[in-house]
Amino acid sequence: MAQGFVGRSAAEMAAALRSGEVTAVELLRQAIVQRDRVDGRVNAFLERTDELAETQARAADERIAREGANAPQLCGIPVALKDVLCLQDVPSTASSRIIRTFRPPYTGTAVQRLLDQGAVVVGKTNCDEFAMGSSNENSAYGAVGNPWDVERVPGGSSGGSAAAVAAGVVPYSLGSDTGGSIRQPAALTGTVGFKPTYGRVSRYGLIAFASSLDQIGPFAQTVEDAAHVYSAIAGHDPLDSTSSASAVEDPFETLRSGVEGMRLGVPREYFVEGLEAGVRQRVDEAIELLRSLGASIEEVSLPSTDAGLATYYIIAPAECSSNLARFDGVRFGMHADEPSLLRSYLSTRGQGFGAEVKRRIMLGTYALSSGYYDAYYRKAQKVRTVIAAEFDAVFEKVDALVCPTSPTVAFTQGAREDPIAMYLCDVLTIPVNLAGLPGISVPCGLSDGLPVGLQVIGPRFQDARVLRVAHAYEQASGAARLRSPMVAEAAP
Repeated sequence: MAQGFVGRSAAEMAAALRSGEVTAVELLRQAIVQRDRVDGRVNAFLERTDELAETQARAADERIAREGANAPQLCGIPVALKDVLCLQDVPSTASSRIIRTFRPPYTGTAVQRLLDQGAVVVGKTNCDEFAMGSSNENSAYGAVGNPWDVERVPGGSSGGSAAAVAAGVVPYSLGSDTGGSIRQPAALTGTVGFKPTYGRVSRYGLIAFASSLDQIGPFAQTVEDAAHVYSAIAGHDPLDSTSSASAVEDPFETLRSGVEGMRLGVPREYFVEGLEAGVRQRVDEAIELLRSLGASIEEVSLPSTDAGLATYYIIAPAECSSNLARFDGVRFGMHADEPSLLRSYLSTRGQGFGAEVKRRIMLGTYALSSGYYDAYYRKAQKVRTVIAAEFDAVFEKVDALVCPTSPTVAFTQGAREDPIAMYLCDVLTIPVNLAGLPGISVPCGLSDGLPVGLQVIGPRFQDARVLRVAHAYEQASGAARLRSPMVAEAAP
């Protein structure tokens, strides 16, 4: 069997498949060996789909033999899926007890588009319950460890998908981003995490948290890999009413164009109190590198940034309260047998939901209740409009924004039991979701031996521009070579 593909990029694997150096079956078996070797420490996987993956890998080998260089870029490449993404007949639990027996009768659009490319699914990944969290400590099936230091969190809510890539099990994975749940764990695990423009990737088949904020996107070893995954999953879907019908730009037309002549803004409000000195230093160095590559750097202001956190934690719980009302123990999922319908309903939800989910349901129900809707929810929506308008105004002056992704590096599990302290983890990512913008986190070095993420933000539907800036930085900095100790352990 060919060796040495653990921790390699999807592009490298694709080239090796086409040259005959390795087969899709061999790549899968290496992924399974690495997954089984590290997952007792990381707990990234909730469901292992080895039998399905074997079938997919054999089909991919046949397709590559038949189509050669014309086979899709992702054909035969292993992938992991966050457990909020539906894959037909495979358990999809959203890391919650309440739907632990749910086997979706259909496959979500983004996942199906990967399958159409010939992707090989090695499993479903752990996450914060119903994607609610910033550390992946809220899963009903245990916390996820960071492959850089398993005593530390990988970020959330897509921590399992981030950890699967950081540990070298798969070269890319899918997550979902509601307030930073792709970019923040990417920063904490030293991976690339891309959140496309809202509406650019279909949400059909995504178990909803907050429908006006959720967006599916990739984790990857490199920006190039993220661009390939984005190209595969983006585009209009008639099954999703929020899916944009506008044409999708080919990110590869400009991916390698560099940043010379581009205007990059640095929002002063993103260098907040609480930003760790090591994080600030790495991000400042990254910005200076972009300047040396020919970009002009300009300080800009987004004055309503401070209101973003409060706005999000009204809108997101309100939508969560509505979306999770369907989990009632009657139609599907967990059912607590009680003498009355009301007691059955209350017992099902009381036992089935974890503490953070209950907290957000109660907060959202309160914000939507009679007498409080105007005071809270309506006002939050108005502030959301202001935040989006401020981004629009800034993007009339600059092409993209560069700033930190997370104010801190990965923290120790259990260190943030106060919910407010935990919510502050997303202070630098939430505004992007409120405005529906594309954003990416790319590794920009280490602080105290742990990864730091540089965030690039662009105007709506300028996803290719975001990828272009991130790729230019990645190539100049060597950030694509950053790998966790778990990858080094697997070296032959």
